[in-house]
Amino acid sequence: MGAEVSQATGFHAAYVSQLVAKYRDHGLEAISGNHYGGNHRNMSFEEEAAILAPFKARAEKGELVEISEIEMAYQQAVGHSIGTSQIYYVLHRHGWRKVMPRSRHPKKASEEVIETSKKLKPPSVN
Repeated sequence: MGAEVSQATGFHAAYVSQLVAKYRDHGLEAISGNHYGGNHRNMSFEEEAAILAPFKARAEKGELVEISEIEMAYQQAVGHSIGTSQIYYVLHRHGWRKVMPRSRHPKKASEEVIETSKKLKPPSVN
């Protein structure tokens, strides 16, 4: 019988057996509806935006904003410790991206060229 139900529903036979057991033990409510919770966030989108607002203002002025600062403010608002990855999820949700000043000019000559040019210059005479 399990194979017939499996073929009719498109579910694997083992899953059909699990559903039958759940129905038998807990009734129709156990197999119907959504029993997967969602939105396990600590706060709403608006509350997160309120925490990020001062950091956004600083970033728009050109100041550097570090994740550790945002993480501390978020932890104070939530009241418990959280992982750094959660802060990155919050920032991604609010459209933030990582912007860093470039470490060197893109057209800077390589170290070899610089050393070669130093050798070509005559010594300065005073």
